[in-house]
Amino acid sequence: MDPAVQLRDLRKHYGGGGQVTALAGISVDFPAGSFTAVMGPSGSGKSTLLHCAAGLDEPTSGTVALVGVPLAGMNETELTRLRREHVAFVFQSYNLMPALTVWQNVTLPALLAGRRPDKEWTRRVIERVGLGERMGHRPGELSGGQQQRVAIARALASRSAVVFADEPTGALDTTTAREVLNLLTQIARMGQTVVMVTHDPVAASYADSALFLVDGQIVRQLPNPTAKAVADELAGLANRPQPGPAPRTSAFQGPAPDGAAFQGAAHRAHAGGQAMAAGFREGTARR
Repeated sequence: MDPAVQLRDLRKHYGGGGQVTALAGISVDFPAGSFTAVMGPSGSGKSTLLHCAAGLDEPTSGTVALVGVPLAGMNETELTRLRREHVAFVFQSYNLMPALTVWQNVTLPALLAGRRPDKEWTRRVIERVGLGERMGHRPGELSGGQQQRVAIARALASRSAVVFADEPTGALDTTTAREVLNLLTQIARMGQTVVMVTHDPVAASYADSALFLVDGQIVRQLPNPTAKAVADELAGLANRPQPGPAPRTSAFQGPAPDGAAFQGAAHRAHAGGQAMAAGFREGTARR
């Protein structure tokens, strides 16, 4: 079986002449049904890794395969279709449709992909993130933390093959964060693949494996991480010598440094979403 996400010798350079190296030859597999925490200091490559893995940014060289489909040569329309059908995102920005309710925002990705939303699962997810009494509210009627929970519920309810999450619990209280992490664990056990960037050792302890990035390279893989082991590893990264070229590895080893946050890429990931959302609203009004 192909891994859900496969990266081979992935490199990303920014600036004329490759002045800044963001990814430095990453080779890594994320198996189907796995839950991986991606960690490292700021500038280590975490967001760039997610961008390229999701087809939101094009690597300078190397290859990416998403759900067994090579991304090389795909145009933006093809990439958008692939993401809609197989990928869900939790962005640092919420990217909610302001005119839609919580329920409508959460079910929108399934509708855009031509699937019928699973109402029972959707209701369960919304309730688990603490918004059971807010399903009919619009984003403008919610706090920032509540909007983040809507974004998380949207990703989880879609049942996509791969969920890319960038600091999904950063704006949440401890209780809600624990519920979200339990949900991520649950969907991984159901066969979905979760790749989560986080700075939080406790959040990382919910994952099957933690990858540690420094200067564009994966320098450590920690299976079955505990919060203490993750914290100890992070504490040692600051004084770690810069690693040499990364060898090709498989099943959780490789390299990468930081890039822009997901915010700009979100518009490409949901290209055409505004128009479809308008159609969704009109259809709802007619009913």
